[in-house]
Amino acid sequence: MLSLQTHIYKEGLIPYDGTPLEAHWIYKKFDLLGDALVAFQGPAQVELSHMVDLEDVKNQAPIYSPQMLHFLAEWFIDSLDLGILLQNRLIGIAYERLWEKGGRDLTRRGNDLFYDKRKLSVSIATRSPLSVLVHFGINVETHGTPIPTAGLKELWVDPFDFAQEVLEKFQQDIQGFKKSRVKVLPR
Repeated sequence: MLSLQTHIYKEGLIPYDGTPLEAHWIYKKFDLLGDALVAFQGPAQVELSHMVDLEDVKNQAPIYSPQMLHFLAEWFIDSLDLGILLQNRLIGIAYERLWEKGGRDLTRRGNDLFYDKRKLSVSIATRSPLSVLVHFGINVETHGTPIPTAGLKELWVDPFDFAQEVLEKFQQDIQGFKKSRVKVLPR
């Protein structure tokens, strides 16, 4: 795995409709070539035609949020299994950070976060022919969502400060994984 590049886009809103889950979208949008994890804000409206989660498609459950903090990752690896483990770690970091900020009514089920039994996040990992892609979105605002949801606003969490903490911790973890890999003697 190459060095992980990170970026937080603060210059405006980027609507998320599912189409950024394609190879090199991060490179085209943010000029980051290689393994990257970016964060940005924007509304989310993923119609069934752009869904990669077959359970959501089967359940006729499109995604809508008036404002989300989006994390989008691309890793140039062949293993979807490894990509899902990286997704799981990303969500674990977000969960830990929110818990530390006082989110005592926060729960995690798989790769979904809930606050006060209302859905706080969405996430999916998928493959392209070149890479593994992950989207992790956390509601900021929730008016008009099709299901009971919670958002960062209600938790008094600034989305950009939170994104910075998550990206920094994830990058530290990746560096720690790499160090653990190279510091051992062969047997």
